Amino acid sequence: MGCFKNLITFMLLISILVTLSEGRVPFACDPKNGLTRSYKFCNTRVPIHARVQDLIGRLALPEKIRLVVNNAIAVPRLGIQGYEWWSEALHGVSNVGPGTKFGGAFSAATSFPQVITTAASFNQSLWLEIGRIVSDEARAMYNGGAAGLTFWSPNVNIFRDPRWGRGQETPGEDPTVAGKYAASYVQGLQGNGAGNRLKVAACCKHYTAYDLDNWNGVDRFHFNAKVSKQDLADTYDVPFKACVRDGKVASVMCSYNQVNGKPTCADPELLRNTIRGEWGLNGYIVSDCDSVGVLYDNQHYTRTPEQAAAAAIKAGLDLDCGPFLALHTDGAIKQGLISENDLNLALANLITVQMRLGMFDGDAQPYGNLGTRDVCLPSHNDVALEAARQGIVLLQNKGNALPLSPTRYRTVGVIGPNSDVTVTMIGNYAGIACGYTTPLQGIARYVKTIHQAGCKDVGCGGNQLFGLSEQVARQADATVLVMGLDQSIEAEFRDRTGLLLPGHQQELVSRVARAARGPVILVLMSGGPIDVTFAKNDPKISAILWVGYPGQSGGTAIADVIFGRTNPSGRLPNTWYPQDYVRKVPMTNMDMRANPATGYPGRTYRFYKGPVVFPFGHGLSYSRFTHSLALAPKQVSVQFTTPLTQAFTNSSNKAMKVSHANCDELEVGFHVDVKNEGSMDGAHTLLVYSKAPNGVKQLVNFHKTYVPAGSKTRVKVGVHVCNHLSAVDEFGVRRIPMGEHELQIGDLKHSILVQTLDQIKH
Repeated sequence: MGCFKNLITFMLLISILVTLSEGRVPFACDPKNGLTRSYKFCNTRVPIHARVQDLIGRLALPEKIRLVVNNAIAVPRLGIQGYEWWSEALHGVSNVGPGTKFGGAFSAATSFPQVITTAASFNQSLWLEIGRIVSDEARAMYNGGAAGLTFWSPNVNIFRDPRWGRGQETPGEDPTVAGKYAASYVQGLQGNGAGNRLKVAACCKHYTAYDLDNWNGVDRFHFNAKVSKQDLADTYDVPFKACVRDGKVASVMCSYNQVNGKPTCADPELLRNTIRGEWGLNGYIVSDCDSVGVLYDNQHYTRTPEQAAAAAIKAGLDLDCGPFLALHTDGAIKQGLISENDLNLALANLITVQMRLGMFDGDAQPYGNLGTRDVCLPSHNDVALEAARQGIVLLQNKGNALPLSPTRYRTVGVIGPNSDVTVTMIGNYAGIACGYTTPLQGIARYVKTIHQAGCKDVGCGGNQLFGLSEQVARQADATVLVMGLDQSIEAEFRDRTGLLLPGHQQELVSRVARAARGPVILVLMSGGPIDVTFAKNDPKISAILWVGYPGQSGGTAIADVIFGRTNPSGRLPNTWYPQDYVRKVPMTNMDMRANPATGYPGRTYRFYKGPVVFPFGHGLSYSRFTHSLALAPKQVSVQFTTPLTQAFTNSSNKAMKVSHANCDELEVGFHVDVKNEGSMDGAHTLLVYSKAPNGVKQLVNFHKTYVPAGSKTRVKVGVHVCNHLSAVDEFGVRRIPMGEHELQIGDLKHSILVQTLDQIKH
């Protein structure tokens, strides 16, 4: 045992030495560098803003210009190394950006489920924990010279249209969920360091109303999103506002598209006035890659490239992902379109973030002890596995066919193009996973398996292998079909044309179901929703599971749910529409609300009232949960801070402007008892909806709680009057409607009267 301990100690020392010798360039303000030791910007006892101004004052104009692009140059005379701003960490450290490189001591990083899958967990503490682990691994790779510290994640755009190829990267269609996901994940990434310090710098993207890549001849580089003030304020901007105000994010990325005729990266109302002014961004604004070039080359928004560079900088852009500002800023200054001081302001925002990260503190790094031993830990994989388990949604379970008993169903046929995949499980914007457990491997841990792919790939261009798949289904005690999509069907710059299973997949499912002698379980792997009405209505298909893209341990999670080790608790983060829906709705229509006059049906569960395959928030369990209200206030009074004539400025006089209300201490607490009536322990998501007088039903809060079998747990849920019982009018103004608000808490309904103190007195 003593020899073993010595060996472990020796291995740890080797690991540390390897980390330190992996070629990390010296930190700026290296204490061994006598040249920089005396510089004010290197003095950690000086306030950051003073250090920033000192450094900017030492830079020449050509140096400044080459520091506002992603591949910032070195300034050797000041002891500053070059820096690549572009790294990604959507659901694990990624190798998409040039700032991160896998290889050597860092051959892989933990690959968590794709965002749409972890969003289905409706678990804020899980989102926070994933962010914390990702930032541990990111810092470790930075310390080893394999990554930067500025990660352009998360993607918090609203998953507005089910065909969007990048919807998989988002937390779904609901603004409340997206906002809470954004704040939680950012907090996990950036850490809770003292004061203004950052563990890594997160970035919320792509601001704003960006949710079309390439559809029917329209691409993101040329698309002008026509958005009402109402939709911008109560849908598209909500997660970005939460990201900045609640998550305290260090960066926001503007998008490729135009919004109402203006490129987002050149719109001062969006950038300078809203993100930095109204919401108070403490950080930098970066362009999506080459989007400053796009607004000139593709959108022809300005006559000259110098005008484009000036428009972006004056609007509030600080960093260009791409070469455009490096090429044309000097000309813009010489032509008098912007001043050097405008450039200094952008540069100050960038350097401030770098200093908050400790990049000018020499080798005195608060996370400097993280190294190779902190990446791909078993405990990290445990969280990835738990995230996959919590994100799996049980869509249908006829006759309680699931969970399967491994003693009763000893041989299981595993069929489908996604049945034995690896990289498919991690979706896009991923890195190199620490390892994989495929669905086939996961199921094989429980029972004997017989395997057939059924199709050569998810495109399923032919039915040549269907006969062999039918033979498997006839032999097996039960059959699991793992079908769905992958990045060849939905991806960045690849929007779908429809919602059905690709190629001949539907035929394969139906034929195997007819041939099967035991229960048939359909497992769907995808980012976006799929119209599987045929499977819902097929009496031979016993259960349907949606698993998203479940990450490196996805196969284990799928098997754990199928065989009952895990009680499923996921809920759909977006509406599953029938194929007929997208035939009527062009992706280019950004309106959220239905328009009966034109037949436009509206979008998402808030505004679309037509038939669905599965609704937003749907998800079954192996247990039955019941709710009862233990404490439920029946009225709340709102105090106004201005005269009534100003607080109420609409003709109906029934909705107070939030900006004129005293919102302090206006959270109403509800106590809900959640009882698990089943025989299996399980987690339960309590969804809280509100419906204002003459308003729409919308999710305002949610809470995930664990309830042992036969037990009861009390959950406290807060509903904030200004945030949760308000609505945005057609002018983009948020108001609190007076009167009876209906709350739906789980399966309970409760009314609460909202009134002003003046109304109470009279």
